[in-house]
Amino acid sequence: MEPYLLFSRDTRSIVYNMQTKAVQRMLDFDYLSGREKPSVAAIVNPGNSGTHKAHWGKGEVLIPIYPTIQTATDANGDIDVMVNFASFRSAYATTKEALLNKQIRVVAVIAEGVPERKARELAHLSKKLKKIIIGPATVGAIGAGAFKVGNTGGTIENIREQKLYRRGSVGLVTKSGGLLNEMFNIVSHNTDGIFEGVAIGGDKYPGSSLIDHLLRYEANPKIKIMVALGELGGDEEYKVVEAVNKGLLTKPIVFWVMGTCSKMFPAGVQFGHAGAKAGAEAETADAKNKTLKKAGVIVPHSFDTLGEEIARTFIKLKDEGKITPIEEPRNVPNIPMDYADALKRGIIRKPTSFISTVADDRGEEVNYGGYPISEIVHSGGKIGDVISLLWFGRRFPKWATDFMEMALMIVADHGPAVSGAHNAIIASRAGKDLISCLCSGLLTIGPRFGGAIDDCAKYMSDAFRRGIVPRDFVKEMKDKNVKIPGIGHRVKSLENPDGRVTLLIEYARKNFPRTDLLDFALGVQTVTTQKKSNLILNVDGTIGVLMVDMLRGVGHYNDEEVRNIVNLGYLNGFFVLGRSIGLIGHALDQKRMGERLYRHPWEDILYMVERKE
Repeated sequence: MEPYLLFSRDTRSIVYNMQTKAVQRMLDFDYLSGREKPSVAAIVNPGNSGTHKAHWGKGEVLIPIYPTIQTATDANGDIDVMVNFASFRSAYATTKEALLNKQIRVVAVIAEGVPERKARELAHLSKKLKKIIIGPATVGAIGAGAFKVGNTGGTIENIREQKLYRRGSVGLVTKSGGLLNEMFNIVSHNTDGIFEGVAIGGDKYPGSSLIDHLLRYEANPKIKIMVALGELGGDEEYKVVEAVNKGLLTKPIVFWVMGTCSKMFPAGVQFGHAGAKAGAEAETADAKNKTLKKAGVIVPHSFDTLGEEIARTFIKLKDEGKITPIEEPRNVPNIPMDYADALKRGIIRKPTSFISTVADDRGEEVNYGGYPISEIVHSGGKIGDVISLLWFGRRFPKWATDFMEMALMIVADHGPAVSGAHNAIIASRAGKDLISCLCSGLLTIGPRFGGAIDDCAKYMSDAFRRGIVPRDFVKEMKDKNVKIPGIGHRVKSLENPDGRVTLLIEYARKNFPRTDLLDFALGVQTVTTQKKSNLILNVDGTIGVLMVDMLRGVGHYNDEEVRNIVNLGYLNGFFVLGRSIGLIGHALDQKRMGERLYRHPWEDILYMVERKE
């Protein structure tokens, strides 16, 4: 590539740090400009590897992510530019590393606040290595139709409007990054457009200067007009005057130095940029503009007339035949608007994929069922309140939430011998992590372990709703050859009652507004225990019927709504949630004791393996 060019249509770059919006804007510019390959070859995200998915027109591309600059360039031999989004604390080290990399010849340093001594060191190193730094404290640069640095040029609409997707005849350089886009606008409305535009950065010691870029534009035969924007402070503009006087700059230059209003303020006022402060008369904007004009540079009366002078210069060159009309490219592609931007602007709508009626995390704090979590805590809420809000979408009265918490405590564990605990223990002894142990135990929950809560509530609610008496219900289930869920216990009986069932019934009798289904279930128990004394209402069945009584008692649900809640499996959720506490306890117990891998003893297995002919 010619030494006077910053960028070509084949320029490939590293973007340092995960600046995904800037990457997307660079790719949109590439696509609009008709590039065959994306200009971003790699992203360097220190210490991380992977890929970043980005849009490429209507399609998508994957951009590799590397942990270091060196690994990125080793894997991509065509990289020669780095767009450095490192913070001011690490901009020096990363820029220096990039300059010392043999492949990289241009580094754009976006960060502000790079220490002046380090900025001067980087500038000296870049000149020594014959490389170019743009910045620090820059918005970037753009080679029209070729390559753009990060967010330079603004939105894709601005780029299209200013025709930055193809080369023009004007070379632009400015101290101000904030005015770079405005200058693109002025140039595009008064000429055939930009060939290349650079914001050198507002710091006192930029990596490259106004004169550096003007000399490149002088050497570029495609650039016919040079436009420059300086500011008060420093002596950069006088270097331009010196180059003009020596005949090093011969092309028309339209130049304006900003800050002419400084004379209206007390001495020593600084204008935004670190370098925008006049320490002597020669550093004022008025003095610089006067000297530039004296040297033959085209200096407008004010910034307001800058566009007129650019237009006048362009028309003159065009009339002299020094500018060939540019043929506009055909079929400039349309860049679809990103969904997030379109949604933000309110120009599209999309049906949602999910609905949440119980929780909202979009505010300063998550809320459950419309209650901010802080309000739940400060009002004395407990886990029962959280369950009622997240499961049922409304806050239940205290007697109901206390019952739900009691149910959780009662079903939390039933010793190490039941199937769920047994599986969790074996998984723990096999060295599995806590989540795997818990899942191993939970996967045993079903019709034979835990499922009786749901099924008991279903069958007994249905019978109660139909108005049949307990004895007829028992006969009906027998005729169907279906065991009554929630009835029967291996150990407990009328003579040896289950203390957990007693606790639940006592609480319900004392606190529930009504216990219709419990009374029906106890009527069923009266019938079944006539056959065998252990065919009692067990703890699962008690919880099941009392949950139905609770739902009826809170006053929010009719019979059909209660039936739907039971059918959806809500009640089994209490067994799952409560028993998880015990399963975790057993898994951690095994880990705490350091128990080894379990193997079932042979003597506990009946082997009946026979050879069959």
